[in-house]
Amino acid sequence: MAYETILFEVANGAARLTLNRPDRLNSFTVQMHGEVAEALSQVENDDGVRALLITGAGRGFCAGQDLADRAVAPGGDGVDLGESLENRYNPLIRRLVNLPKPVVCAVNGVAAGAGANIAFAADIVLAAKSAKFIQSFANIGLVPDSGGTWILPRLVGQARAMGLALTGQPITAEQAEDWGLIWRAVDDAKLMEEANALVEQFARGPTRGYAAIKRAIRASWSASLDQQLNHERDNQRELGRSADYREGVAAFSEKRKPNFTGR
Repeated sequence: MAYETILFEVANGAARLTLNRPDRLNSFTVQMHGEVAEALSQVENDDGVRALLITGAGRGFCAGQDLADRAVAPGGDGVDLGESLENRYNPLIRRLVNLPKPVVCAVNGVAAGAGANIAFAADIVLAAKSAKFIQSFANIGLVPDSGGTWILPRLVGQARAMGLALTGQPITAEQAEDWGLIWRAVDDAKLMEEANALVEQFARGPTRGYAAIKRAIRASWSASLDQQLNHERDNQRELGRSADYREGVAAFSEKRKPNFTGR
């Protein structure tokens, strides 16, 4: 389909989704949610797509919700923000987390509000050193959403999560790396080069193994040691029968690069 608020392309097994409302710092509207959902359906349903890269156009990654897309004004009627979360943001976060393919996010500028938490839902986050992450919800009287209250304390602990949420102060990409919020902060000029290299590496990799890694690591946050040991056993039992495992062992023995097919 023709998109108006995003750019989407697939090449060599890698899908690239660019939020494309640069004049509004790529903030979300109902239309953008619909287009992102359609693009994610293509990624989910095409076995030839084995990795996904998400980034933003222009000087920002995503400023969260476009407040101009909502009919709210001082003295006016209240707005059911829960409807927006239930029908748009929450399904988006769930799809990114549960996608059985690696998701790389290249944060090219400010990531604020839901924009920051959408980035944190990716499996690997690279950020330009000029980028900033802001939990801006408290500034308009709201609670962090799009998974923010769940992911932040798990990644940085309660003290830092509370500080980020209550003050709405931005942190730099390098600080986010130091705190364990993202994988790496990189020079601005190198961001897309490194992000593209990473997503292309994943697109050539053992897709079923990657999916199992995603499930296992995320499951560990609510599992006991015994449960996690059983989870690891079950994953290895399944993956040990895969074509990619056999190819990986053969390539190791033959001292060559493996030719994974994702099966």
